[in-house]
Amino acid sequence: MAKDNVINIYTDAGTKKAIEALYAQFGITVSDAVNIFFRKSLMEGGLPFEMKQSRFNREMEEAISEARDMASGKVEAISQSVDDFFQEMGL
Repeated sequence: MAKDNVINIYTDAGTKKAIEALYAQFGITVSDAVNIFFRKSLMEGGLPFEMKQSRFNREMEEAISEARDMASGKVEAISQSVDDFFQEMGL
């Protein structure tokens, strides 16, 4: 299929430079990446990713991530139980 149409997009210089460097690591241009995005959008029947707004602020996201790490054993929990936590807090 001949590529004979032009689409202009606007972005800031820093984003353009960073995205060009990123895609160059994969051996593709920004134009190639946009065409891949378009084809994937057509295959998916919409955006090829889920768009959603975070329900939590950054502090809460970090706390959730830390709790998950503790639950999975990646990091050791400071308190062994809720009662221990309250005792350590002087409550």
